[in-house]
Amino acid sequence: MNFLLNCIKRLKSSQQWLNRQKADPYVEKAKMCNYRCRSAFKLIEMNEKANILHPGQTVIDLGASPGSWTQVAVQKTNADGADSSKPKGTVLAVDKLQIFPIEGATIMSNLDFSTIQAHDKVLKALNGKKVDLVLSDMAPSATGVRELDKDRIIGLCYMAIRFAALVTRIDGNLLFKVWDGKEVPILEMDLERFYKHIKILKPNASRSDSSEKFILARGFKGIQKPIENSCYNS
Repeated sequence: MNFLLNCIKRLKSSQQWLNRQKADPYVEKAKMCNYRCRSAFKLIEMNEKANILHPGQTVIDLGASPGSWTQVAVQKTNADGADSSKPKGTVLAVDKLQIFPIEGATIMSNLDFSTIQAHDKVLKALNGKKVDLVLSDMAPSATGVRELDKDRIIGLCYMAIRFAALVTRIDGNLLFKVWDGKEVPILEMDLERFYKHIKILKPNASRSDSSEKFILARGFKGIQKPIENSCYNS
């Protein structure tokens, strides 16, 4: 009986998701603009407000699959060399999942960015460059347990902060997703140790019923000593 009820719940949830997708103008807009998913417009909107992407920059997109943020980063940094009058940027896309090729981006699929091996591969790909901006639209797969899900995304946030601290140039920036909750002010306080300015962004492209928001940390201060293996203890 429980199995049947769970199946019915999943079917209802799937139907609700399909209906929401059909009614979402950003889904159709993404298709028209050849973006892999609607989340591209979140980054576009936040960039219009914060002006964080420029031609010639070196950018890393963490948890990049399917690649819509990477597509935007390539366009804004001119990583594909589309505009010969502007400096050419560098974009690296990293994810545990498969990412299909994106012109102008270096793709690192099936790679856990939190591992030493991933860090070494990224440093090799950077070839001595420091990173101007680290992006992360990552979120864990939902378990349905609210507090557990929040703990898991906070864990991802701290891993992204640690990664960024190891590769970002002085005065570089970090933009990442978080879910609203009591842990966020603590996260902001921790970020202030490493960045000069912290700002919360909520783009219109985020669905109104979503608790997601984005933290923009600007002006990386550098680190005085190596960061421990984990900034977050679950």
